[in-house]
Amino acid sequence: MRQLIGLKTYFKKKGALPGRALLGMALASLMLPPSAFADNHDVIDEVIAPHVSPVDERDYRILELNNGLTALLVNDPDADKAAASMNVQVGSAQDPDDLLGLAHFLEHMLFLGTEAYPEADAYQQYLSRNAGSHNAFTAPQDTNYFFNIEPSALEGALDRFSAFFVSPLFNADRLESERNIVHSEYIARRRDEGRRENEVLDQLLNPDHPTTQFAIGSRETLANPPEGEESLRERVMAFYERYYDANVMHLAVVAPQSLDTLESWVVERFAEIPDNDREAPTIDTPLVESDTLPRYVERQTLEDRRHVRFHFPIPDPIDAYRQKPTQLIAHLLGDEGDGSLLAALRDAGLADALSAGISRADGQHALLTVSISLTDDGAKRLDDIEATLLATIEDIRQGGLEEWRYAEQADLNEQAFRFQQPGAPQQEATRLSMNLSRYPVEDVQYAAYRMDAFDAEQHQRYLNALTPDNMLRIYSAPDIESDQVTPWFETAWQEQTPSQSGQALSDLALPGPNPFIANDLTLLNGQDEQPNTLIDSPSFTAWHMQVARFNTPKVEWRLSLQHPSASYSAEEAVLTQLLANWLNDSLNESLYPAWLAGQSFSAYAHARGITLSFSGWRDGQTPLIEEALNQLTNADIQPGDFKRVRERLQREWRNAPQDSLYAQASGTLGKALLTPQWSTQALLDASQRLERVHLVDFRKRFLDDLYVDAMAVGNLSPSLARQQANLMRGKLTPRLTDDAIPPLTPLSVDSASADTVLHPNSRREESIVLRYLQGRDQTLREQAATQVLAQWLETPFYQRLRTEEQLGYVVNAGYSPLLEAPGIAMVVQSPDTDSNTIAEHMDAFLEEADKRLENLDDATLDDYRQAVNSRLSQRDTRLGQMANRYWQATALDEVRFDRREQLAELALEVTLNDLQTLWPALRERQLDVRFNPGDEPSKVADIRQQLLPLPQNASQ
Repeated sequence: MRQLIGLKTYFKKKGALPGRALLGMALASLMLPPSAFADNHDVIDEVIAPHVSPVDERDYRILELNNGLTALLVNDPDADKAAASMNVQVGSAQDPDDLLGLAHFLEHMLFLGTEAYPEADAYQQYLSRNAGSHNAFTAPQDTNYFFNIEPSALEGALDRFSAFFVSPLFNADRLESERNIVHSEYIARRRDEGRRENEVLDQLLNPDHPTTQFAIGSRETLANPPEGEESLRERVMAFYERYYDANVMHLAVVAPQSLDTLESWVVERFAEIPDNDREAPTIDTPLVESDTLPRYVERQTLEDRRHVRFHFPIPDPIDAYRQKPTQLIAHLLGDEGDGSLLAALRDAGLADALSAGISRADGQHALLTVSISLTDDGAKRLDDIEATLLATIEDIRQGGLEEWRYAEQADLNEQAFRFQQPGAPQQEATRLSMNLSRYPVEDVQYAAYRMDAFDAEQHQRYLNALTPDNMLRIYSAPDIESDQVTPWFETAWQEQTPSQSGQALSDLALPGPNPFIANDLTLLNGQDEQPNTLIDSPSFTAWHMQVARFNTPKVEWRLSLQHPSASYSAEEAVLTQLLANWLNDSLNESLYPAWLAGQSFSAYAHARGITLSFSGWRDGQTPLIEEALNQLTNADIQPGDFKRVRERLQREWRNAPQDSLYAQASGTLGKALLTPQWSTQALLDASQRLERVHLVDFRKRFLDDLYVDAMAVGNLSPSLARQQANLMRGKLTPRLTDDAIPPLTPLSVDSASADTVLHPNSRREESIVLRYLQGRDQTLREQAATQVLAQWLETPFYQRLRTEEQLGYVVNAGYSPLLEAPGIAMVVQSPDTDSNTIAEHMDAFLEEADKRLENLDDATLDDYRQAVNSRLSQRDTRLGQMANRYWQATALDEVRFDRREQLAELALEVTLNDLQTLWPALRERQLDVRFNPGDEPSKVADIRQQLLPLPQNASQ
């Protein structure tokens, strides 16, 4: 029997029992007599309940094991996934100077075998067979491991998961391969602008501060020490033994099993984690040396993007989380309404976006950061922008720190907390395990929302730190040149002389009381099973679904404005995007207070037109809808607004070759196999031919010929939904029928008549192969069989090409449909292996898969059928998730809201013969997207013209 250990047990107040009864329940769950705990094990009589939302019907239990581990158990009877997350309060800040990246490397090594499960892929295989997934991340002061799985397999997953922290093997045979994987991850991140700027910031912070070190690791930093010194494996083990201790671990488990069952599983497995009486490391070294400020620098970007960040060193506000003294300050600095800092900069043509908040917090120190996205004109007036920021800070100092403002923020926080919607179990478990390591037990759910009382002096102390002499300013642009280069991400940067001679813009004003705060938050009863037709006319279709199960008086509206020529040419596609982006931009100031109050609006372009999305409280949504539609149909398109929106889109298209290589390969595949689609270069070229007059003309043409679909999902009655739908129809006056709108059509891979290798337009330095295996038709049976086959391939592909052959960090295989066209995407991205060699490795894997499929038996196959069924049967955990799923169903020729349930049932019917027949057909319908640095991009439009539509059914 495993070692058993005592517990401290805390319950949520709902259904809580007296302390001695808790002890009895704990013992009963372990099937041990009370004497087993003897006198040296106690249960605290005090009942400590996490403060949860009043609509949260889940049950909670806190365990404190005698080895020091704290665990939060959450019983969610409705969950169709189980999840766990372990947060270890150790991270890259603890890396030794001579082995940078060691904490991250250790994170990788824990996945590669334990004494109980020595096979390197035992954990991954178990999760894959049971509809699960896993990952981990290393932060400066935390390392977090998490997974989700089919609930019936949770006990086995916890058994394998707990072994990471009890008996890892640190497999010597995998040491070199995993070091190569970490190096590949580093190479894959070298061109990330966020990391490049962060490394420049590291040069300005205190060099003795441990978070300024290189954290990912590379072959160089993780090299084996010289002979005679401790080996790399010994150093990994020593790091683990020094820092990984039950006292610095916090576990969260979210599952449908009873609390008693979860408690017995957790105690049995996690009690064995060593207790060496460790404490979480703390950082006392100042983040910034005050005598070095102010400092101004500029750094080179790889992207065509200009921005400036102002960093002000402050004490870390985490200990004051109950009062949140920096939230009001950041809110006032980041305001986007009339009179705000951003509004003034936008009106002057200097900026197009702004944010403010806390960064680089270490428990003692932090930075309050204001980040501003600049226009080309703004890049020439940095001193004026700085002066305007400082003028805004002075306005806040003179009249912004008022109690009514704090009370308004607190009320909005309480409102959000009251109707908090829990995320998916894995998301919840990860968030809760992190919160357990930061906040008292009672605040693990409430900490982010809690604002107890306004403390003017406390606010003033933080505001007093926002001065020109306590500032780091970093300007980023592509045209910066310097001989000074950062060591790991090779970013050119240089110091500037602070001038502080700018002139502040005028017309700044602090926001008044928010007029959009909802008053009617009553919950309506009534739960529809699926959307119902609300209005059905030739030119306008509206759907409605009343929802009560999320316990929130919110509504999600989607409104699709479809036009025949929205993607007819690259010019029309650009104009469609310009119109959607202009609408967002032009409403930014007037609707920003609504966003703060829980209402949101966005418009986005797609191949058929523009979709308007309204999300938020039922109360107050009608005026929001009306204002957005009035703006779309009647507002003037100002020259400055057009210029700003066009420049932002052009910048996005110019930067596309710098996107992640995986995203570029996926985009190339979509543009080749879906029509109508246009390359980013074609869109960029077209945009340069368009002026404001073209957009004004296009808006009229667009609005004159519309077909409109609409859907409301949420806590609203059919009568209110019909009233709002009629408002939409009256404002838009659609005239076309849906058959006037060209469909977005998946094309069929034809290995015989078309080039089967494509190249993206990329400037990245790595290589990639994305191999796409396409199904034969678009039937649901083909989709179900392809999903089961993809589930079967997933883990062996990862194990072979990443773990064993070490081809790269980004390695995955999975189901990847294009609309209703089924397919499997297999991806390998490598820093130093060319695409032809990667493709050869893929060929070898696929040939072995031929033989493995021949030997597959039905009992083994059933695990994969069940995994796909489980994934397709997962419930929606948020209202927006449900709304998007049903909304996507309306885009198909046949609107079926039970399509996912149909697929789930069909997955269980997939036979060995189905897979053995499908597999060679997939192999014959293969298309590769490959890239090596320097490759010329393919002309995707030419290739697309050679392809025919993929049949919708098997008889075509």
